[in-house]
Amino acid sequence: MTEVLRPELSIVIPIYNEADNIEPLYAELHAALEELKRPYEVLAVDDGSLDQTFDKLKAVHQRDPRWRVIRFRRNFGQSAAFSAGFDLAQGDVIITMDGDLQNDPADIPRLLEKIEAGYDVVSGWRVNRHDKFLTRRLPSRMANSLISKVTGIKLHDYGCSLKAYRRDVVKNIRLYGEMHRLIPALASWMGIQVAEIPVNHMPRKFGRSKYGLGRTVRVILDLLTVKFLLDYATRPIQIFGLLGLFSLSLGGALGIYLSILKLIFDQQLGDRPLLLLAVLLIMIGIQLIVMGLLGELVVRTYHETQGKPIYVVREILKTKKIDNER
Repeated sequence: MTEVLRPELSIVIPIYNEADNIEPLYAELHAALEELKRPYEVLAVDDGSLDQTFDKLKAVHQRDPRWRVIRFRRNFGQSAAFSAGFDLAQGDVIITMDGDLQNDPADIPRLLEKIEAGYDVVSGWRVNRHDKFLTRRLPSRMANSLISKVTGIKLHDYGCSLKAYRRDVVKNIRLYGEMHRLIPALASWMGIQVAEIPVNHMPRKFGRSKYGLGRTVRVILDLLTVKFLLDYATRPIQIFGLLGLFSLSLGGALGIYLSILKLIFDQQLGDRPLLLLAVLLIMIGIQLIVMGLLGELVVRTYHETQGKPIYVVREILKTKKIDNER
């Protein structure tokens, strides 16, 4: 039996109904990781598979204890699977990949080279994708372009699961929805260094893809959440207050205009839609400002009661104290 050492690398792989891919995946990963000559672990997260995936994973674990298997009670989604892997990972570097054999384990050493060069996140870029253009590649290009513009983290391929992270990056991130694709953007508030390298993309041999066009819509909705979290999570008054002031100003301007018409020109206002619009804008403005203030209270309660930091320290340089006592 293989001796289990404290791992330097943790490989996190979400798996759902991939029974035919387990043995080839083990063989390819084993060949690639053994060449690194580093202690490693593989965390295979069975995301509620309905086929023989878990039995195949259990068999792999029994002959190679470096493979740790986490079995969900039902299908919770890829973000939840990644999150479970991150929580249990022990390595200093955490590498994520898919379990469908479309990511090439032979690319892992090149990811590690970038990590060792000082980067915090290294993302794979599937330059030559073996997917359908209209349903996979085209929506992916559009989504990648939008995500890069909104978040400011320029990547060609957010959807590639083959990525490498320093441990401290992912340990501070909680994933919901489809946010596993947006980890580099979520982690950007820490001031991370991100690199991107071309990687191989293999055609699927067994099984079928679990994703379609509907995924793009979910990613865009999650992108709105990420944008809010990055820019306004600790200062909600600045977004709600700004919108509220705009609404109040516009409603007030309409109110002044209507008052002039009534007081100076003696015009009737009862049948004017502008009067209702002015009142509505003023009420909405007040509500938005109150929402911002309530958001500020919630943010402070969240951070202070749970001890959540609003900053991340990379390192501290200290001057050693000189003991004058002899």
